[in-house]
Amino acid sequence: MTSIPGAALAGDVNSLAVLRARANTDPKAAVREVAKQFEALFMQEIMKSMRAATLTSGMLDNEGSKLGTDMLDQQFATQMTGLPGGLSEAITRQLERQMGLNPGPIPAKPAASTAAMLGMERPARIPDKSAADFVQQHTAAARAAEAQTGITAAFMIGQAAHETGWGRKEIRHTDGSPSHNLFGIKAGADWKGPVAETLTTEVINGQAVKTVARFRAYGSHAESFADYARLMKDSPRYQQVLRQGQDASGFAAGLQRAGYATDPDYADKLTRVINTTLRLQRAAI
Repeated sequence: MTSIPGAALAGDVNSLAVLRARANTDPKAAVREVAKQFEALFMQEIMKSMRAATLTSGMLDNEGSKLGTDMLDQQFATQMTGLPGGLSEAITRQLERQMGLNPGPIPAKPAASTAAMLGMERPARIPDKSAADFVQQHTAAARAAEAQTGITAAFMIGQAAHETGWGRKEIRHTDGSPSHNLFGIKAGADWKGPVAETLTTEVINGQAVKTVARFRAYGSHAESFADYARLMKDSPRYQQVLRQGQDASGFAAGLQRAGYATDPDYADKLTRVINTTLRLQRAAI
């Protein structure tokens, strides 16, 4: 692959063409190069300001000498660009987060021996690599639920990710087997299916309280999405949520107003995870 010389800045047409080509095949490398070019431009402006503040024009100054000075400043700026801990590193991190290339820390999978000791052995279908795997795994079931409710599939995947920590904290039976409950739906008196009892945290009168609760259990994650769709569609308390099914913040706020969760910050937290889900989907296209 053609490399972009360190001295070639964004204003150069040829460098832009190379950068566009790299963005299609190696977006992270392209982001790093863009960050370096921004830093180089920034350093050049600093050097110009320093020269303007310390030097005065002389009789020997001409267009040739000014051009030489500009080229020297560009060379110095390039040499000072991309150093560890520099501005380009900060720009790179920000761009990667905005583009969904670095969605944030996902808890590492426990070592096999530790997982066995804790009863946390998981089937292969549980995502083991990243948030992107979680999104891909549940896209088909989420689209089926979208057809039933009108709620954007990514919003439901984001809620499932928020409720389960991207699949790492899924509700489990006492024997360690998965309940496949991705949405934290509790088992009320009208629930006739299987149940998983587990310790959970509820916010009561502003205080976090640990309590054992009964949750619905399913035979698969697809069943969890289907049951969630029925709950949203059939329960009168969630009719306003359905009307906000195309707006992430409105959807999250609607769930909180309807009493879906006791966490007072539920809407803000859910909105952030949904936005991460949307970035991951765009990055996968």
